[in-house]
Amino acid sequence: MNPITFKSHIDYLPKLKLTHITVPSEIVDKAGGIGTRLMVSINGEKAFHGGMVALGGGDAYITVNKKRMKKFGVNKGEEVEVTIELDHSKYGMEMPEELEALLEQDREGERRFEMLAPSKQRYIIHYVSQVKSSQKKIDRAIMLINNLKALPEDDFDMRKLLGLPPRE
Repeated sequence: MNPITFKSHIDYLPKLKLTHITVPSEIVDKAGGIGTRLMVSINGEKAFHGGMVALGGGDAYITVNKKRMKKFGVNKGEEVEVTIELDHSKYGMEMPEELEALLEQDREGERRFEMLAPSKQRYIIHYVSQVKSSQKKIDRAIMLINNLKALPEDDFDMRKLLGLPPRE
């Protein structure tokens, strides 16, 4: 797929409490459909990893968080120019060096990580990436992979992965 450029607005979904850009149905079809992982650029800024989520009527949305909106200098309601192209990265987002190094050293952890659905892999990658300190990234990666290895292979539990007690 060649890059696709179109105009959209920064919109808000109150039920989900998130800001997003709307992708019209004709663009959704050209880009590969709902769930397609993309590299997304707004107003020519550096592209970020994103995915199309069903909005209804064939349209989709791509989440744009507040930090990214501030960085790009855009606000809710503004019209923006969006360029999308397929994301060819393995996980649909950038893998932190700390997690990558751990998985290279821990074959069982890597095997269990690769067994996960792509959305769960991205959750782990995102959770590790959220902190700035390299040491905290290492600590999070170790905790998550150790907890993942302790889970039964056929029974993924997000709370146990995060080291949280079960809900009452």
